[in-house]
Amino acid sequence: MAASSSASFCFTKRRRLKASISAPTGFVHSIHTTFDQETERYVDLPPQWESLIVQPGDDRQRPRPIVEGEEPSDAEVWTFLEALGPIPDDEFVEYRASVVNLGSVDVREYGGRGLSAAPSEFTMRSLSYYADNTLTRRGARSREDPPARLSHEEFRMALQSVVSRRADAALRELCSFVKIGEGSTGIVCTAFDRRMRRTVAVKRMDLRKQQRRELLFNEVVIMRDYPHVNIVKVFDTYVVQDELWVVMEYMDGSALTDIVTRTRMNEEQIASVCKACLRALAYLHSQGVIHRDIKSDSILLSSKGQIKLSDFGFCARVAPEIPKRRSLVGTPYWMAPEVISRLPYGPEVDIWSLGIMVIEMADGEPPYFNEPPLQAMRKLRDLPAPTFRDLASIPPRLQSFNDRALVRDPMQRATAFELLQHPFLNQAKANGAFLPLLKNVRHSVC
Repeated sequence: MAASSSASFCFTKRRRLKASISAPTGFVHSIHTTFDQETERYVDLPPQWESLIVQPGDDRQRPRPIVEGEEPSDAEVWTFLEALGPIPDDEFVEYRASVVNLGSVDVREYGGRGLSAAPSEFTMRSLSYYADNTLTRRGARSREDPPARLSHEEFRMALQSVVSRRADAALRELCSFVKIGEGSTGIVCTAFDRRMRRTVAVKRMDLRKQQRRELLFNEVVIMRDYPHVNIVKVFDTYVVQDELWVVMEYMDGSALTDIVTRTRMNEEQIASVCKACLRALAYLHSQGVIHRDIKSDSILLSSKGQIKLSDFGFCARVAPEIPKRRSLVGTPYWMAPEVISRLPYGPEVDIWSLGIMVIEMADGEPPYFNEPPLQAMRKLRDLPAPTFRDLASIPPRLQSFNDRALVRDPMQRATAFELLQHPFLNQAKANGAFLPLLKNVRHSVC
């Protein structure tokens, strides 16, 4: 009889260990907003959020630009500081987006041209202070302590070192101020210049109320260092108390916005605006400057029929060492898809915005203008390129021109130089195309 054997198997239940989750560490609540029941509005919103949120009573007709910070490269910092004075070869200054606005990308990217050849003692002392607090060995960055930020008074004095004239000259020579407009960075007034004996436009920007105060250097540098027949001229710049004043030629016609919102433009008038704007952009792009806020508000007209580009506060510069930008800057309805997607971009974004402005001139408003900014931005990012509301009524040459501007792939998008050769622009007039429209606008305003 065969012996039988038995085996016993022991099954044990494996203990399931609970994950140990600690409480949050290093938590910073940097934004706090509340809803005011009396005014029925959100309060204490960051400026960038205010640009995207529709509040009760808001006038949605003229949306405000968005501007977010961007962190420049070490090469940008090094180039700028070397332009200001000697720095040891084995050292560099670490820059972060929250750091001193004097050494910002927007000043630095012009190679120090916005600063005097011999920096003031204050400028060098400020940079020395900045360097002492953020200096590390090349390749050995310190991430422990955030760098110091210039105080308001230090920033005001730094800006004072790049303007063209002293504040007392502005107070002595400018009089009879009349407010004529208000933008995202400040107000615009007409004034009489006793020295030049003519009416001028004065853009006044409060240093304390800027989304990114370092962008004020653009207002000083761009129009001064890049003169062009289709760019508004700058005569003088001042720091008066807590304001930057930019004294410009007075374009006594109107902004293009006044025309597109009150009447319809014909093909000849649209071509005239496009040709003038493209001439300015072709020049700026050849110098490595991106405007980043092309729209009807940025185009000014004179009673003599001149058409000029203005509003350079959101410009950026590209160069071989910084070939692309990434920051979210511009006005929502006119933004290029690559800007909204936070992809690296170059001057091509201005061409997209020009194409949107062409639709604005033909239809009276940009695409998706009846929708909140965030929804419009999503559609611009995700949907095919927008086109005219009544496409069948648009002349073929105009359609062809805009099809070259509104190309989603920036590598396939036409350049300013290429669009200047388009047959559509042959019907543009040098002066006079807008004179009838200007008369109608003035009459409707009165």
